[in-house]
Amino acid sequence: MDDVTNIVERAPEQQSPVLVIIEPLLLTRTCILSILTREFSGFEIVEMATTGELHIVSGRDVRLVAFDIADKPITDPSIEDDLALLKESCPNAYVALLSNRDDETTAMTAMQRGIHGFFPTSIPVEVAIAGLRLVLAGGIYRPLQIIKEEAVPPLAYPCSPGLSSLQEANGFRRDAVEKTPADFTPREQHVLAELELGLPNKLIAARLNLSENTVKMHIQHIMRKFSAHNRTEAVLRWRALVEA
Repeated sequence: MDDVTNIVERAPEQQSPVLVIIEPLLLTRTCILSILTREFSGFEIVEMATTGELHIVSGRDVRLVAFDIADKPITDPSIEDDLALLKESCPNAYVALLSNRDDETTAMTAMQRGIHGFFPTSIPVEVAIAGLRLVLAGGIYRPLQIIKEEAVPPLAYPCSPGLSSLQEANGFRRDAVEKTPADFTPREQHVLAELELGLPNKLIAARLNLSENTVKMHIQHIMRKFSAHNRTEAVLRWRALVEA
């Protein structure tokens, strides 16, 4: 009996998967840490100022790295070096870039370098959270279209948990939703339920026993009905609709 107890006591403690935040500004980093700790409870959140500190997660199960490049272009030599170090240090992690730039060229350049998520700091925080969930599920996130008049302060700004006020500030007011659940077919509602999980089209198709083309068609219809610019916005509007 003592031998069994000793074996159990010597067993290594199972570690949680890791989500890394790389942000040079302390206040911004602290706000992002607060938000992600609340939203991703199953992860250990590790924050650092630069990629030079990545050694502290060496050998860990790093699933996602959120890296703020601020105003720098992705072609900046220092950013290129940082991305190379990220790939070397965390080969199995998805990379999400936070950027103060919201132009098409920057977004496309990020995608071409294998970045899984491109997050302009002008998007609402709830959209960013949904986008990160999509990236963690193996999907690709980037705003299809960035609407200047809906721009909000940088991601670091909202430190309070009041989601309803954030939704109102960014055009997600429930009283502005003109649709009802009855406007969506049962199959469209099934697809929306899968989209809420952040699943890519291929997995949605497998789970619903549909072809990928059919899933794409349903998503197009859903986005058109909501006048959504991307699937994340469609999910947020659906949530506002069913919770109204």
